[in-house]
Amino acid sequence: MFWNWIGRSNEEIVQARQDWMEGTRFGEVKGYDGDPLPAPELPPGPLKVRGRVR
Repeated sequence: MFWNWIGRSNEEIVQARQDWMEGTRFGEVKGYDGDPLPAPELPPGPLKVRGRVR
């Protein structure tokens, strides 16, 4: 899964990952003493929209 739950386009997903890694836009997890978990690496090249199959 490559952050498809937080963005609809490749650009939105790339921006969401960057925001997470910089510590902006997303809230803080209270009660967790460890370092923030890193976002997963994105695959090379743009992500493809799969669309909905009906």
